[in-house]
Amino acid sequence: MRSKKKYTNLTFTKRVDHEAGHSSDKRIHEPAVCEECGALYSKDRWTFDQKAISRDPFNKVKPHITTCPACLQIETGIPAGFVYIEGKFFTEHEEEITNLVKNEGEKIAFTNPLARIMSLKKVKGGLTITTTTEHFAQHLGRSLSRAYGGEVRYDFSHENKLARVYWKRDE
Repeated sequence: MRSKKKYTNLTFTKRVDHEAGHSSDKRIHEPAVCEECGALYSKDRWTFDQKAISRDPFNKVKPHITTCPACLQIETGIPAGFVYIEGKFFTEHEEEITNLVKNEGEKIAFTNPLARIMSLKKVKGGLTITTTTEHFAQHLGRSLSRAYGGEVRYDFSHENKLARVYWKRDE
């Protein structure tokens, strides 16, 4: 007997676009160095730690020259996160907030070279930031909220990995 339910498990199951993000079918040979930013790939991890390859006693091989996924993403111009900053508070403290965002970008890039700021664009009454990962966009929203208060809203795309973070403070 057939059910007359309109909804099935497929209706509510989240579908994720597996092509988005930093995954690739092509395996990177270790060790590798990004020709754009100098990030090192060793032990299945990207890092800016220059001593990572020299500490590994098994890697006596000259590193392969490649381009890291973050540099490829910046080159193609497809962001995974957007941060929108607006409000009267931003116009009064623009330089301070921009410096906070840049410092957070440098700090996170050292621990995770794939999480980077792609662009900072000044728009009327605000700032729009694009990032290479959705988690980094969320991190920037939390950092702004922790430092200056204000309202933060997080929106996520349904089918692919994309985050939009809105931060606003009018006081």
